[in-house]
Amino acid sequence: MIYAVGDIHGECEKLEELLACLPLKEGDSLVFLGDYVDRGPDPRGVIETLIALRATRRCTFLLGNHESMFLDYLGWTDPRHQGAELFLDNGGQRTLESYGLDARASRRGAGPRLPGDHEEFLLGLPLFYREDSYLFIHAGLGECRRTSSDLEASLLAARTDDLLWNRTLGDARHEFGMTVVYGHTSQEDFGVRWNLPYSVGIDTGAVYGGPLTALRLPDHEIFQV
Repeated sequence: MIYAVGDIHGECEKLEELLACLPLKEGDSLVFLGDYVDRGPDPRGVIETLIALRATRRCTFLLGNHESMFLDYLGWTDPRHQGAELFLDNGGQRTLESYGLDARASRRGAGPRLPGDHEEFLLGLPLFYREDSYLFIHAGLGECRRTSSDLEASLLAARTDDLLWNRTLGDARHEFGMTVVYGHTSQEDFGVRWNLPYSVGIDTGAVYGGPLTALRLPDHEIFQV
């Protein structure tokens, strides 16, 4: 079984509760869709929990737009890291506080670095992941990529902006022959966004008072706290 987990945003207590209620068995895998930091009360605790988890479970952690902004803000230069100018306006102050960093001192790498294992974790996050008949991404794909049946070519040509920020998957169709599981965009009612067989959106607004959600595949069972 595969368990996909939606946007956490510093909600460490919800993350721990969710992990405790998942009926994980040997051989199961977990895929986290990004946005571990910003806005919530304990971004550092979330990263620590995920690092500890990967020592005991098979895990894949994707890059979210909030990790991208954070790394760009701290001065890491990579095409995947962008949006530093948006970081503080999108809950970044909570992340800096969680790490004991001052916004004025930490800008563009001028301040203290993150703990080594946290730095390694964040810098190693990929933009997408495929397993079985599922494609996992943080946000979305541009319309021109969705109309191609060549998934490999579409992913190679996909813009980082789309993978991290695009909000058009919702009710869209595509020709990939796989179900896309994504986060990033929560609904007003904090519900799961079903668009089978094309996609499932599982950002259910955990940091805004909604639940933190895990989707089990292939049976589509939902676990929430």
